[in-house]
Amino acid sequence: MAFELHRLTDFTGGWFVGRFTPTLIPSEDVEVAVKNYRAGDHEPEHHHRVAVELTVVVAGRVRMAGREFTAGDIIRIAPGEATDFTAITDAITTVVKMPSVAGDKYPGPFSK
Repeated sequence: MAFELHRLTDFTGGWFVGRFTPTLIPSEDVEVAVKNYRAGDHEPEHHHRVAVELTVVVAGRVRMAGREFTAGDIIRIAPGEATDFTAITDAITTVVKMPSVAGDKYPGPFSK
């Protein structure tokens, strides 16, 4: 049996499944990423209007929307819910967004 081998570093920002290039599996249904952070890395507040986002903290400690999460925590963020992200320690997350919608990331809180 022959396997394909790929490196996470070959994909933009750790995103390796979804409606973008490069990708291992093009999909309009889901996006998947493994993200590595250094302590202090920060992403500003944003929201998605369409996608549900699941963030799994695989290693380390992070802060999202003022709450601290640790390895093993799974955070479900509904469309319209805003969050920021700060790595308190070096951290690894796995992120799943459904569906894969190009441009569905908006700065700041949701406003109707």
